[in-house]
Amino acid sequence: MSDKKRTIPKKWENEIKAIKATQVAFDVGEKVQYVIRKEALDRNINPSDRIRQILGLKVSRKPKRLRLSISLSDVDLAYLAKSYQLETKDPVEVKRRAAEKLIKHVNNPEIIN
Repeated sequence: MSDKKRTIPKKWENEIKAIKATQVAFDVGEKVQYVIRKEALDRNINPSDRIRQILGLKVSRKPKRLRLSISLSDVDLAYLAKSYQLETKDPVEVKRRAAEKLIKHVNNPEIIN
């Protein structure tokens, strides 16, 4: 091993700040969560940024890509693949078909549960 001091690549410098951040979860009740999430949605920001605004904290001005996400177990993936008549080993196509279904739901909410 050498005695040289390890340097961190420039592209990772901001990651150090993120590592030092502390995650805080608030147990504030269903109504408060709903209102804050709705306010965030109405402002086209994520709930974390809305909480930061309410608390008077700095909010990043970088545009955020808002997206919906879920975690899929192997069983979930197999179920969706089967319902879309796909191979389970094709999670990208399962994701594409699921996204299409979400879009159809928004365009025709009475059709899909």
